[in-house]
Amino acid sequence: MNDWKNLATEESLKKTVDALKDNNIDAIIVDDEKAAKEKVIEMLPKGAEVMNMSSITLTQVGLDKEIAESGNYDAVKNKLAKMDRRTQGAEMQKLGAAPEWAVGSVHAVTEKGQVVVASNTGSQLPAYAYASAHVIWVVGTQKIVKDLDTGMKRIYEYVLPLESVRLNKQYNMTAGSFVSKLLIVNREFAPGRVTLVFVKKVLGF
Repeated sequence: MNDWKNLATEESLKKTVDALKDNNIDAIIVDDEKAAKEKVIEMLPKGAEVMNMSSITLTQVGLDKEIAESGNYDAVKNKLAKMDRRTQGAEMQKLGAAPEWAVGSVHAVTEKGQVVVASNTGSQLPAYAYASAHVIWVVGTQKIVKDLDTGMKRIYEYVLPLESVRLNKQYNMTAGSFVSKLLIVNREFAPGRVTLVFVKKVLGF
């Protein structure tokens, strides 16, 4: 049985980073949460339109508060919080789907440089796949897996149950969560568009 909390070995991490770069995904390695936060802040231009996607990892690193509360960015979530979904639903969907900068995390990264994101609603997927000009993923190295099959096992056997428990506790959603939609990024078309920041810590699910 897999222990999905084990950090990747140095050999596996190097192999994955090299493969990501071959697939036009920039990859950076940092040691801890503080370094990850500093690296992302360094990448985000002051005043830029930024959407921090819902992510346990971003919360642990402190980037959700940094983006929403620092005043340094045009924070999309702050705008969405002031809008009425009943009367502005279409506008809210467009705003959330195509921010200039999308910051979030993923659920598995293979040693061949493939990235997998699972979602119940699919709200973060348009930005990741195409609509955002810039995408930053912050990822604990425990999410590195050998191949796509192992990545899917990680999502269904580990991530989904934990996310279901979280939703039940936080929102009383007794049905839990679902892997309704999956994004698999085999390669990024536009060089320089996507950056993945690996953190040598167990972060997120």
